[in-house]
Formats: sequence, structure tokens, C-alpha cells
Amino acid sequence: MQWVIREAPEGWRDLVPEGMPGILGQLLAQRGVHYHEVERFLRPRLAELTDPFEIPEINLAVERILHAVDKEERVCVYGDYDVDGVSSIAVLCKTLEAFGLKPASFIPRRSSEGYGLSEGGLRRCLNECGTPDLMISVDCGTVSNEAIAMLKKQGVDTVVVDHHAIGPDGRPDCVALVNPKALGHSLEYLCAAGVVFKLAHALLKQRPLEKFDLKSVLDLVAVATISDIVPLVDENRLLVRHGLRRLENSARPGLRALLKLTGTEGRLSSSDIGFRIGPRLNAAGRMDQPEQALAILMTDCSNKALDLADELENFNRNRQQLEQAIFAEAMAMLKDSFNDPVIVVGSRSWHAGVVGIVASRLMRLYHKPAFVISIDKNGIGKGSGRSIAGISLVEAIGSCREHLIAGGGHHMAAGLSIHEDLIDVFREGFVKFVNETCGGKDLEAKVHVDAEVELGELSLDFLASYELLQPFGSSNPQPVFMARNVWLTEPPRRLKNNHLRLSLRQGYDEHDAIFFGGGAKELPDPPWDIAFAVDRNVFRGRVSTQVSIQNVRASAGNENECE
Repeated sequence: MQWVIREAPEGWRDLVPEGMPGILGQLLAQRGVHYHEVERFLRPRLAELTDPFEIPEINLAVERILHAVDKEERVCVYGDYDVDGVSSIAVLCKTLEAFGLKPASFIPRRSSEGYGLSEGGLRRCLNECGTPDLMISVDCGTVSNEAIAMLKKQGVDTVVVDHHAIGPDGRPDCVALVNPKALGHSLEYLCAAGVVFKLAHALLKQRPLEKFDLKSVLDLVAVATISDIVPLVDENRLLVRHGLRRLENSARPGLRALLKLTGTEGRLSSSDIGFRIGPRLNAAGRMDQPEQALAILMTDCSNKALDLADELENFNRNRQQLEQAIFAEAMAMLKDSFNDPVIVVGSRSWHAGVVGIVASRLMRLYHKPAFVISIDKNGIGKGSGRSIAGISLVEAIGSCREHLIAGGGHHMAAGLSIHEDLIDVFREGFVKFVNETCGGKDLEAKVHVDAEVELGELSLDFLASYELLQPFGSSNPQPVFMARNVWLTEPPRRLKNNHLRLSLRQGYDEHDAIFFGGGAKELPDPPWDIAFAVDRNVFRGRVSTQVSIQNVRASAGNENECE
């Protein structure tokens, strides 16, 4: 692991708010925050949200939806099976219900019907929900040109509310395409639930409702935004900041039940959602029961919410077992291709719902872009990919499109469909793409250190100032600090799952630390340089700073590599 220590940008001292630690100015400067933006960054306000009508075609969507309201038309909301999809359905359905509509909702099965407005999914939707006057697709639909054309022939209008890139066939023939990414708008970083929130805002601006508070859905938007790993910048950061505070005292029984189940009560961070709440909601879709995830977000009954939370917990345990089995099999397969710059593995015995998680684990373990493919009985493989910095999966798929049935997604996470007998050919093409893209560029795993601190600086005042940088996530990562010449005061205590509890000393200052997965690593003899994150720890009502170690190396004086 290569350590890269970031230098403090010029002028960072001018960014230090009065009465706060100097380190905050350095961290703000590293995030590109300018002097006049400091207050807005640290304390974002909902009043700073942009006018939703700036998004192209959102006016057309508002006009069509209000027409449905006035005519009491049949409306169906069709969404994806992941957290963003089910949250988008929940936000839109709650909004439409406030306007007096009774929308049906539909989510396709991941394994048999696949993503978006697929032929199989749409057939079951129309059979179960009836033929609507208006179909609103959320978190999908941008590339569903044929399906939308088919709906139009049946007299069904379609509004697409999405955040995925437009396909090679161009814009679908829908009434409105509300998609900042497809239309080149500055809000292209929004997840689908964020775009749905803007649509709800536009509806309420056009026709205000006294009994519906748009802030009431911010908890759902925050859960979706964090879980979808979109950049936590600008309006995303604002929505998540306020959504997390709303979630701490959520009026939604389902979210309260999940928080209680996971022991995630009190002050919340983005990691609480990303590692505890999001995976359980996602597990329902992975296990082909996405309706249960939607149900827990929509229910008003506390007892039903508790039952649904238990169901999601069971789904998550089953998901973990499947994931571990597939991971072990994939590891065994890799012994013959370990030297390749990519990972491409597949099997007929693998569950399609968990291959994305396995791909993520393999990517992190080997620091290589990875595709893991589940192959059905007809020899059609559905794969999920995860990548490393510098390798775009969207571009990789584009360069290998002749070998694929379909493919697309984001630069760091994407999906594909492929015939089983072309997997090896695709692997060769993927290797060629990576070699040509990198051109000898160093892709060694790196730990980026934002600033050097002393353990004695990690006070509660430091924590309070540091937490103003939250929420942490994509494009606003949690800062990584470094402390030099750190000693152990006692041998490490091994916890379950190979975690280590450490008692550290630097000079006269001592601090406890946790090293997740550290028990599986070969640690050098102290003294150490440690790279670590700082978290809030609450135990029996007592608040303290928790040091979460990211990496350890033998202490080497003051020499470092700077960027």
C-alpha cells in the first residue's frame, strides 16, 4: 500500500472559521471550498435549493401529472429494485397520494425480469396492476425506448424520472424525460430519489398543498442518496445533511424499526445508512422480494414495520451466506488468472442478486476492476462490475460492446449481459482495454492522507468541528489522518471477524483504536505510522472520539510522498 500525503493548499489558513481548529481550514481547502463558500458548506440550508423548474422537461411532467390528478386517472409508478428505486417509488407515491391520486406501484424481479421496463416486467405489471392512463418510471426508463413505444401504442402516456445516461438509441418517445444527466443539466449528480424530490417540489410549487410537507420525505431521499453512492456535493450534500437529521426522529415506522433492529439510534452518519440500513433494504431486491423493501418504507403501522424489519434481516442473512459461498468459489477460480489486470469470473450456480457485492469485495481485495457473472440455464450471463480509480467500466463496456448483449451503468459500477461462450473473449477485450487505458500508469493501491495530527489533538472540540464536514461519501470522502511514531501500550485484542482493539501511545498521549480486519494482516513491529479516520463513539451516554485505523506501516521518521 502506497501512502500519499496531501500538501496543504495555499491560502488554507484564510478558511479557518473563528474559534475552530486550524485543521478544518486545510480540509476545506482540499475540498475546493473557497472563502465565500465556507458557511454554506458547513451549514447548508434548504433555502439554497435551486428552482426545480430549471430541470428540462420537468414542466411537462408536472403538467401531465396534474392532468391525471384533475381527471382522476389511473397512475402506475414503476421502479427499480434497489434502495434508490424503492425510495423513489415511496417518495413519488406519498406525493401523488397527497394530491388525491391512488397510484399503483410495481417493481420487477431482478433474477427473472431484470432491470427497468423489460418485456417480462412490463407484462406482469400490466397484468397485476391493469393498464394505466399514465406510467411513471423512476430510476429506470431512459433506455427503455421499445417498451415506452409499446406503451404508447396501447394509449399509455409515460413520464420518465431517472438519473442514468441516455442510450445509443437516443431519447425515448415519452411525454417527459426528467433526467438531468440525459439532458446535460448541472444536477446530473442527483440519484433518482433526488430527481423525484425535485419533481415533487415542482408539483407543490405549481399547486401548493397545505397538508403535505415536502420535508417529510427527506429521510427517504437521504437513504437513497447515500445507498446509491452518488457524489455528496452541492444539493446532494444539502439533502443528505437535512435528511439524516430528519431520520434521527423519523415519523416513518419502517425506518424507525430498521434503526432499532440495527442499533443505529441517536445521531446518525452516512456510514450508518451505507453499512446498516441500505444493505437490508437492498437485500429484499437481491432475494427477489423487493416489494418488502417498499412495504417497510410505506407502512404506517408500527407492528407491521417490526415484522417487515425481521423479514429484511432474514433476507440479509441469506444474502450474506450466498455472498460468502460465491466469494470462496470466485477466489478458487482466480488462481489461474491472478496476473491479469482485471477479474472476470462466472458460474451457473451463482445467484444474480449478490454478484455485485462479490465484485466489490474482489475489487477491494486485489485492487483490480472486477466483473462477476451469474449464468442462467439458457447460457445468458448477467454480470455486475466494480472498478478502481482510473478505469471507467462504461468505457470498458463500450470498447467490448461487440461481445455483449447489453451493458451500461456508471464509471465505477456497471452491469452487463453476455452469452456464456463469449465470457473469455470479453475478458481478453477487457484486459486489452485496461492495458491501453493505463499505458503503464501506476495503479498500485494507495491510502491518501489528508493531514498529519497528534493523538492529543483528538478532543471533543476537534470532533464537533470536524463533523461539520459531514455527510461523508463519494466526492466528499471521510478525511484520513496520520500520526507518526505510535506505540502499543499492550498487545492487540482480537475481536470477531478479525478485528483488532488497540491501545496506542504517542508521546504522553494515549488513545484506544479499532482496526477493522486488522487481524488478517501482518503488522510490522512498533513504532508505527498509522493512517486513520475519526468517528463519534457513544457508550452508555458518554461521547468520545474513536480512531478507526485504515493502514499501518513501520515508522520511518518524517519522510513521505506528497501529492
